[in-house]
Amino acid sequence: MSIATARPLRKKLTSQEVKLWQQLRALRPQGFHVRRQVPIGRYVADFACLRRRLVVEVDGNQHAMPEGLARDGIRDAFLAERGFKVLRFSNHDVDHALASVIDTIFEALRGRWEEEEG
Repeated sequence: MSIATARPLRKKLTSQEVKLWQQLRALRPQGFHVRRQVPIGRYVADFACLRRRLVVEVDGNQHAMPEGLARDGIRDAFLAERGFKVLRFSNHDVDHALASVIDTIFEALRGRWEEEEG
């Protein structure tokens, strides 16, 4: 997918993506540059830290259906082949456990940073 495809998606974030984006931007002073609606190959990731090779997806109910799980598996394998770790959170997680979601993302970013530095 191209940047031209991703740009309009940035203006149509779900309420859960908006909540998460507000928190992820706060990680920047700690050295973690997270972007939203990032084209990676034929996909657009909800959020990604390219330097740390981390993708964060916020999933609605359709992702829990067999077809959604199958598509997500293919997508996750594609991203893994390119060195990305994928974290998936449900809309419910973002709405009801945002602090835990942010902690999980921060720990993953830190872990990827330690791998890079080590």
